[in-house]
Amino acid sequence: MSNYVYMFTEGRADMRSLLGGKGANLAEMTNLGLPVPCGMTITTEACRDYYRVGGSFPDGLREEILEKLKLVESKSGKKLGDPGDPLLVSVRSGAVFSMPGMMDTILNLGLNETTVQSVAKNTNNLRFAYDSYRRFIQMFSDVVLEIPKHEFEYILSKEKETVGVVYDQELSAQSLRNVIDKYKELVENQTGRSFPEDPLDQLFMAVEAVFRSWNNQRAIIYRNLNKISHDLGTAVNVQSMVFGNMGNDSGTGVAFSRNPSTGENILYGEYLMNAQGEDVVAGIRTPQPIAQLQQDMPEIYGQFVNIVQTLENHYKNMQDIEFTIERGKLYMLQCRNGKRTAQAAVKVAHDMVQENLIGKTEALLMVEPEQLDQLLHRQIDSSAKLTVIAKGLPASPGAASGQVVFDADKAEKIAKLGINVLMVRMETTPDDIHGIIAAEGVLTSRGGMTSHAAVVARGMGKPCVCGCESIKIDYAKQEFTVGGLTIKAGDVISIDGATGRVISGQVPMKDPELSTEYTTLLGWADEVKKLSVRANADTPEDAAKARAFGATGIGLTRTEHMFMGADRLPFVQQMILAESLEERQDALSHLLPIQENDFYGILQAMEGLPVCIRLLDPPLHEFLPSLEELLVETTKLRTSGKNAQLLTEKDSLLRKIRQLHEFNPMLGHRGCRLGITFPEIYEMQIRAIFNAAARLTKEGYTVLPEVEIPLTIDKAELIFFNDRIKTIAQEVFAAYGTSFHYSCGTMIEIPRAALLADELAEVSEFFSFGTNDLTQTCMGFSRDDAEGKFLPYYLEQKILKENPFIALDRKGVGQLMKLAVEKGRQTRPDLITGICGEHGGEPSSIVFCHQLGLDFVSCSPYRVPIARLAAAQAAVSQGENLGTR
Repeated sequence: MSNYVYMFTEGRADMRSLLGGKGANLAEMTNLGLPVPCGMTITTEACRDYYRVGGSFPDGLREEILEKLKLVESKSGKKLGDPGDPLLVSVRSGAVFSMPGMMDTILNLGLNETTVQSVAKNTNNLRFAYDSYRRFIQMFSDVVLEIPKHEFEYILSKEKETVGVVYDQELSAQSLRNVIDKYKELVENQTGRSFPEDPLDQLFMAVEAVFRSWNNQRAIIYRNLNKISHDLGTAVNVQSMVFGNMGNDSGTGVAFSRNPSTGENILYGEYLMNAQGEDVVAGIRTPQPIAQLQQDMPEIYGQFVNIVQTLENHYKNMQDIEFTIERGKLYMLQCRNGKRTAQAAVKVAHDMVQENLIGKTEALLMVEPEQLDQLLHRQIDSSAKLTVIAKGLPASPGAASGQVVFDADKAEKIAKLGINVLMVRMETTPDDIHGIIAAEGVLTSRGGMTSHAAVVARGMGKPCVCGCESIKIDYAKQEFTVGGLTIKAGDVISIDGATGRVISGQVPMKDPELSTEYTTLLGWADEVKKLSVRANADTPEDAAKARAFGATGIGLTRTEHMFMGADRLPFVQQMILAESLEERQDALSHLLPIQENDFYGILQAMEGLPVCIRLLDPPLHEFLPSLEELLVETTKLRTSGKNAQLLTEKDSLLRKIRQLHEFNPMLGHRGCRLGITFPEIYEMQIRAIFNAAARLTKEGYTVLPEVEIPLTIDKAELIFFNDRIKTIAQEVFAAYGTSFHYSCGTMIEIPRAALLADELAEVSEFFSFGTNDLTQTCMGFSRDDAEGKFLPYYLEQKILKENPFIALDRKGVGQLMKLAVEKGRQTRPDLITGICGEHGGEPSSIVFCHQLGLDFVSCSPYRVPIARLAAAQAAVSQGENLGTR
């Protein structure tokens, strides 16, 4: 029989896959001798088996829970349901990977009409007992009985209104008794039965509800967003209750060992006196900063600071900690590695190396590569004149502008139309997760720096301003007011998450300023990575930007992007519509100097570094007017009977477009097929590349052009072009009286090319995998059709675990790549291999490229830092360079 339940004393930090992150850390804190209320953890295996057997407890689980419960009762000196001195417990979820606020918690379990009186008698505090009971009924009813929490909130708010108070803690014992009675009446009306009185029934129902919460909508959305497997299941932690709501000598709080927004090494957090845990994160009351605890309870504060330092030194990472103070005694309820912004992640990693707490390689692993994208986004221009209408707490840095929306569903709906939105709420709850994902940023009128909105926004890298109490939100009118100003849904505002400012209208932005910690960390990454990181760039400006971000070359220049400019499109169309070679050559003679200057600028910007230039790739019809639009135009001209000459010209153009029209352009007349049909087009481009390179060489620059032939399927194609490349190179060398190094290669985009890689390598000096087209041709998916029509269903039904156009398909596409690398290097051991599709900037795909032994990855300029860090992590995680300090 499986061992489904562990006491905290039986676990360890390295058992997180079985005990979940929370259970493993509770066990570890217990082992460290910290003040942790005793408890037990029901394993993730129990949750998985619960689903495996169809949604019921697996054999033996109930018996194990009862057996371990006796040990908890023995350690606490109390018994669940005992009428004299009852044990109360919390029941909390605990996934393997942290999912803040995504699953459910129940506090004060074990209360009923008998035990609530015992608690009142034992504490001499009837108000406390009733407050705990009404909280329990509300949480249990929401999580277990699935009665919406807002129905209970309505009852509570009406009672506060009736007796004329603002805060929950101002309600008297009698008012709380009234609330309890109405809560129970609501439960009976909604479920047709009384609220459960038996504590064991409550416990088993709660455990099962936490299992079910693993698959609630917000948890699934969060896992999809963070690429967490849906098969892991959640553990359940049953822990003796300690109470922060027993009076003014009790309280609860959440703290971080360092500032999660900036990374500054200062204790950061908030607490509330006479409150339970959910009060802090729910945002219903605005808490006190943790520094104030030094004034309120200096001994407790000193003890807490020491524990925080112990935990950070032990885990060697920034910690997120929950604590409760019960009648002047401190208890630790949770610790975990803290969610943080990109800015904070980089600073914490850097500073911990300087403090000799960790080494450089450990620091590299502490920053998620995708987080770096946040640092490269633009910020509010400090020189701009701003109309600041309010100020709240700077909960998550960055700036955003957008239309005001007041609920998550509307945020999601409007954002899908391509409109930027800012979600404005009194406070957010886990049910708002889809709206936060859709929004550019979040503004709340209540809640602190550790509220749900703040923690989730920081984890997503979105700006957030919390606790902006000066704004008064009216959901019914879909507006908020501040200082006599009314802002309605649809109005544009901006927020600055670094300062807490709320600003009227759109704000001007400026490029980011990168910290010395960022530069240092990326320098460490460059020391250990094996993969070179290049960039995809089609202009000198993009090339210069890529170089500034640390690119060590250009992995893809798409020359077709250069043909769309207003100064060249007429000549491109003339080239396409030419009826003879002479007409085509005339058009190409105009394009040659334009292309030459394009290549000159890019090669100059990347002086001394390789620049891979792909010759023209897309179908020619893409440079011509739309067939449908031209049909409409000619029909109107024909109907009107006017301008016969224009009609003749349009008819001629229409015939040409129809000739060029293809049923499947991706598999049609493009790439090297175009160059073989019209070799003069590719010859013009090759000459333009070499002319630019020769000019720069004569000016003293070192240039390394790489000529790339796209969409090849046979070495005969490469021979066809290589002969022309060599001839043109010799002509240019002679004309300019100079020479330079160049190389010729191909893009592997078709399965046949991968299968014949050994033959291609006889002619090709490098392979660059075009993984977007290789994915389409390998899987038989048209990307536009797949993503718009059926791919979401494949992901929903778990036929595919990830979108293969975002994360490389290792099983299929990856095997073609592996085969191509192996066969290519058998023929040419010094073959250079790389990847230039969008996967070149995606961290998990970069890891696979490292494992294949590629020489480089190439991505858009703004993803170069992400790729540098991901490449370093790939090297470190394989055990390479682990000794680096």
